[in-house]
Amino acid sequence: MPIQIQKAISSHLPCLAGTRPSFRRFLVPALTTLLATGCSLPINPARDAEFQSYASMSSRPVTRPVRSISSFSDSLMCMDKLFQEARVPTTLISSKSIPDYSTRVPVATKEMIITALSQMSRLSNAFRYVDFEVDIARQDTVQNLTTILLNNNQMQLQRPALYVSGAMSFVDQNVINNRMQLGTSATRFESGMGSNRSATVVGLELHLGDFKSRTIIPGLDSANEVIIGNGGQGLDLSGRIGKYGWDFNVGRDYALGTGAAVRTLVELAMIELTGKWARVPYWQCLTLEQTHPAFQRQLREWYESSDPLTRQRLIQRSLIAQGYLPRSEALLLANSPILRDAVARFQADQGIVVNGIIDYTTYDRVLRNFVKLDGDGNFERIGWQNTKADKRDAGSPLPEASAPLKIDLQIENPVIDKTQFYSGTPLFLSVRLSRASHLSCYHASPQGNVIRLLPNMSNPASLVSANQTIRIPDWMSPNPPFVLDTGAPGTESAICLATSEDPMKKLPAPYQVPALTLVQGASGVEGVRQQFEQAFGKEAVASRTLKWQVLPKP
Repeated sequence: MPIQIQKAISSHLPCLAGTRPSFRRFLVPALTTLLATGCSLPINPARDAEFQSYASMSSRPVTRPVRSISSFSDSLMCMDKLFQEARVPTTLISSKSIPDYSTRVPVATKEMIITALSQMSRLSNAFRYVDFEVDIARQDTVQNLTTILLNNNQMQLQRPALYVSGAMSFVDQNVINNRMQLGTSATRFESGMGSNRSATVVGLELHLGDFKSRTIIPGLDSANEVIIGNGGQGLDLSGRIGKYGWDFNVGRDYALGTGAAVRTLVELAMIELTGKWARVPYWQCLTLEQTHPAFQRQLREWYESSDPLTRQRLIQRSLIAQGYLPRSEALLLANSPILRDAVARFQADQGIVVNGIIDYTTYDRVLRNFVKLDGDGNFERIGWQNTKADKRDAGSPLPEASAPLKIDLQIENPVIDKTQFYSGTPLFLSVRLSRASHLSCYHASPQGNVIRLLPNMSNPASLVSANQTIRIPDWMSPNPPFVLDTGAPGTESAICLATSEDPMKKLPAPYQVPALTLVQGASGVEGVRQQFEQAFGKEAVASRTLKWQVLPKP
């Protein structure tokens, strides 16, 4: 076999005739061995089993996923608080598909609209998206089930009040383009270098329409554009040494993503549209210093200039101030389960990826409230050291550590006068804490009978995170576990109390009853407050009381 292969190689490679004998003596045996091995031995996949075993591990990403954050992510949370403060009632909204007739921006614009509306409604419940559309080409499971239930009168779709309409209005590619090329040539050496920069402008126009009349509401429109840039530079070198040549090439390129750019446009548009429609000062949410690029650069510089121990100390004291950690002067270990759990709960409340690790994103969220502008307009840190070497105030408490705990207790019924209701009217309450604490709520009848509302079967844990809205009852649930109706005519009241410890460990036995159970011996909400103050001390209890009149049925 090898002799036949050598003859075949010699007959089919006439170019070898002009080569040196020593080169032929090396090349022909090498090709003979290679072909003999490939022809005589078939490929055996079993030999690659060990190599293939690394495939599942190698196919996984090596970096952690991050939350898709734009320049207006904080502005969306700001709008949520504005809607809650303005008591904007829950509004049903839908959206048309947002087309891109240029076919140059392949992004899911409609899904970005849904995400923006959801983030602006986390606490306020201002908007609920009606997710229904007929797509003949895509008959998915949800759409098929909806059609079946509608045809059998087992499902009723609620008509949205508003809808979003619009399109990618234009994509002007390479509006400006700057190129530069330079090269040299010699007998044995050539070189070249070049650079290029270009910018593309993408425009998005969205409108808000009245669904009942299918008319676009005048003035509720948004037209913005964003610039997407790309560029690069490269260097080429080539030459010859004797009869051999060499070539060297290096380059650097960047291209800004269209997805992130369109998300920025969508979020800005939804802030404008919903803010104009609800008549809230939405511009306050667009001027946040935290969204300014200079603020982000400055905070990143502070993060990199400090050591991990200093970062952890600052974050730990801030988490203590916000109620995620118990008060303690001892510095926890970085891998402490207590610290990781507190960081994870803070990350979940802030809408960032939960990993329990003190990374830059967590550092940014924790400490951004401790930065202000000085008299010259420069960013200044409040209550934490200015340099890596300055350790004098590394353990000093941040200014909000002594801030009082605030309870926001509200009646959520969509009526103007929330001080009086007819007997038998369903009541909807909401409560929110300024920092994480143990929360208990009670309801008192006109006769002074008291029942416990929180914790309950919907919210069994007494520990509540900061800025988390608790609904009583949970009207967002398709099957609320209970209803809260007004009773006999008279004055009813509700009280919510927050403590740093679980109250069930210190309250007397009559208060340790299941939810919606009568508390024996309690006399109205004032009696509940006094019992908490006796168990914890007056300074350790925060409370908020609401009262309303119950009128006879007309």
